[in-house]
Amino acid sequence: MEFDLIWLALGIAAAGFFIGYGLINFNNPNAKSFSEIFEEEEHELITENDVHDFMGISKEDAKYLIKEHPDVPHIVINNKVYYPRAKLREWLENPGE
Repeated sequence: MEFDLIWLALGIAAAGFFIGYGLINFNNPNAKSFSEIFEEEEHELITENDVHDFMGISKEDAKYLIKEHPDVPHIVINNKVYYPRAKLREWLENPGE
């Protein structure tokens, strides 16, 4: 009986959060989605071995990414290449800039 009330309270609290957040951003097209609320990607780095999965390209293409596109946002630390997730996503969304 005790756990039933706890689950009920958690469900009501979660529903209140989602309904409240939806009402706040009802007519705001620039509002973050629910998945973006919980993501912490501002400073997240992607390794050179994992960038192919993020971009949806083959591993072979990812190896030549910097050579063919030197303007791709990346940093090199101890001879390892890392890609900032947010800047890479922006680079992919705005090709040619």
